[in-house]
Amino acid sequence: MSAAEGNTAQAVFGGDRRAKHERVRRTGGRAIRMLCRPTVTGMENVPTEGGFIVASNHLSFLDSVLIQGIFPRPVSFFAKAEYFTQPGLRGRGMKLFFESFGSVPVDRDKQSGAVEALYGLGDIVGSGSGVGIYPEGTRSRDGRLYRGKNGVGWLALATGAPVIPLGLRGTEQLQAPDSNRVRVRSFEVHAGAPLQFDKMQKQPLKARREATAQIMDAIAELSGQERVDTYNARASEAAEAADGGGAG
Repeated sequence: MSAAEGNTAQAVFGGDRRAKHERVRRTGGRAIRMLCRPTVTGMENVPTEGGFIVASNHLSFLDSVLIQGIFPRPVSFFAKAEYFTQPGLRGRGMKLFFESFGSVPVDRDKQSGAVEALYGLGDIVGSGSGVGIYPEGTRSRDGRLYRGKNGVGWLALATGAPVIPLGLRGTEQLQAPDSNRVRVRSFEVHAGAPLQFDKMQKQPLKARREATAQIMDAIAELSGQERVDTYNARASEAAEAADGGGAG
């Protein structure tokens, strides 16, 4: 494990962070269950010990917080770095909120950001904790399930940790993709049986693709979404393509 990777686990679990985060997580989880009355199934599939990976569809900005609050064990997600660097009182509050739920900042605009994030997730799994990943890469803005990127396959093969497929339903009703308004609505969280892949020090592209496809099939069965055999695009990228900015 490199020093950089070790720093990722230390950032999440160092000092008294674990106990503090767990108190916040459990309190938040109780509030979510009381207000939204979600339908939750399959939590018995979450391992009681050791590292694990949660691979989920992605419908709402709130998905990570909902998963972190509802799961019986902590699940760390990477979040956009700008959520941790906003100025003023609102910025400090946002940073405290994401840190309290165990989120770790990642610079998505940095060329090596995705790679560093994956290694960081692997480090957290190796420490015996849970991590979450959205194979689609970003939120679905039309409710369909897009093709999974091979990073989830790499993570599964690099760690050998069990992968818990997760299907979220209705979380977009709590906060629409283009809105800052949060509404109290019921939603569903369905966790499937763990998928187990042999740990591989080097992962051929074919193996990563096959693992990713198997994970996405499991997510689709749980979420009930229409499948799309293309990659999803971030909102800014989709707007640029629509304007012709990606041409040439």
